[in-house]
Amino acid sequence: MTMDQYCVIGNPVAHSQSPWIHARFAELTGQRLHYGRRLVAADGFADAVRAFAAEGGKGCNVTVPFKFEAQALARRASERALLAQAANTLSFASDGIVADNTDGIGLVRDIEVNAGLALRGRQLLLIGAGGAAAGVLGPLILCRPAAITVANRTPSKAQALVTRHAPLASQQQVALQSSALETIAGSFDLVINGSASSLSGAGAPVSASTLRHDTLVYDMMYGPAAQGFLAWAQAHGAQARDGLGMLVEQAAEAFCLWRGVRPPSAQVLGELRQHLAHGER
Repeated sequence: MTMDQYCVIGNPVAHSQSPWIHARFAELTGQRLHYGRRLVAADGFADAVRAFAAEGGKGCNVTVPFKFEAQALARRASERALLAQAANTLSFASDGIVADNTDGIGLVRDIEVNAGLALRGRQLLLIGAGGAAAGVLGPLILCRPAAITVANRTPSKAQALVTRHAPLASQQQVALQSSALETIAGSFDLVINGSASSLSGAGAPVSASTLRHDTLVYDMMYGPAAQGFLAWAQAHGAQARDGLGMLVEQAAEAFCLWRGVRPPSAQVLGELRQHLAHGER
C-alpha cells in the first residue's frame, strides 16, 4: 500500500523538525504517511508546490520566506489565512490549492495550554510585521487581551498589519496599535518576537524597559537561534520560552486538517525536547 505524501517547503529547510514531528504524529494515531523536506530556490516556490501536487502529494507546510506567496498561490483560503495574507499549510484539493494558517492557533495553544498563561486582559507586545507576525495577530486578538502593540523596524509595515486587523480588534474590544521599535511605550505581560532578529543573530530588538518582573518573553524561533534573545530576557528577570511548542502545536493543527485526527501534541512536544537535548535529528 502506498503512503500519502506530505512535506515542508522552505529556504532554508534542512533544520526543520517537521518531518520528525509528523512521523511521530502518524505513528501515534495509526496514520500511514510520509513527510519530507523540500529546499527550493527563492524564485521557485510556485513551481515546487505544483510539482509536488502533480507527483501525488496531499499537502505541504510552508516556512520562510514563502508564507505570503503561499497564500497568494491558493485557489481558496481560510478566513485566518486571508486575514494574515500569509499561509503555512497548503492542501491539494480536486479544484486546486487550499491555504490555511495554523501558526496563530499553534502559538496560542503553546502559551495558554503548555505555558499556562491566560491571554485575556493582558498587555501584549508583538515584534515584527512579516509572515510570522501576520499569521499570529488574528488568533491573539481572539483571545481578547486588553491591548496589543505591534512594533517593527519599519513602522509603516506594523501600521499596515494593524490597519488590516483593526475591525477584528474593535469587535473583540482589544486596543491595537503600532509602534517603531525605538519608541515602544510601557511594559508588557507578554513579549513575542516574530521578527528575523534571532535568525540573523542580532541582539535583542527591544529595550529592557518593555519587561516586567513576571513578563513571559517568547521567541517564535527555537534551538540555538532563540538562545540569545531568551538569555537576554532571563538576564533581566523575565521568564523565557522558545517556539518549539508553537512548532508542534501548529503542526498538530495542520495534521488534523489533513487527516481528520488530532494527535497528542503535548506528548510529542515532551518527546521532541528530549530528542533535541540528546543532539538527535
